[in-house]
Amino acid sequence: MFTGPTDFAYLPRDAVATVRSEGGGRFALPATRARRALPPRYGPVSGVPVEVRGAGRMTRQVNNFCTPEAFEADSMIACEVLTPGGNWSSYPPHKHDHAGPGESELEEIYLFEVAPSPSGEPGVAYHRVSASDERPVDVLAEVRSGDVVLVPYGWHGPSMAAPGYDLYYLNVMAGPGAERAWKITDDPALAWVRGTWDGAATDPRLPVGGGGA
Repeated sequence: MFTGPTDFAYLPRDAVATVRSEGGGRFALPATRARRALPPRYGPVSGVPVEVRGAGRMTRQVNNFCTPEAFEADSMIACEVLTPGGNWSSYPPHKHDHAGPGESELEEIYLFEVAPSPSGEPGVAYHRVSASDERPVDVLAEVRSGDVVLVPYGWHGPSMAAPGYDLYYLNVMAGPGAERAWKITDDPALAWVRGTWDGAATDPRLPVGGGGA
């Protein structure tokens, strides 16, 4: 996960599968509610679009393996984000909690992994979720490998990688809308930071690994 994207498999609803590995491993099995049963498919790493997003200390890598433009699914939108130590991602904070013009209605989960230090000490990172309307949510969480943060609604971000500890997270989103799309609204208090990326250098530690164009 810290060396780039990987192959993946898509299973339709109501499918049954067995996962085996001679060398062992850890497997993420995200799922969303589906209206259609699409055919099962194999997604090779060569077809995964790799995007370097942001600039400076806001540079991160997004592996868009199951986004609407990259792979057909019924409702699931999923990607991987790699944030080098000392950088911020999911920034500026944004939301997608109301179906309406210019914004999707999507619930989201973040599954975190934090790379250990050179001596093997476990790493730590931080993640923020806050209210965008009258519904209460106020989370500033210390996250470690294996932790999950749920985002049912509200502003979410930043995800903060502590210096010296690279941060990975798997994003999985889905919602009730007929259109499978990731349309967001930036927090108006912080939307200006996107303008600072223009002409700024990206972090030279990225991209890592292979993938598609």
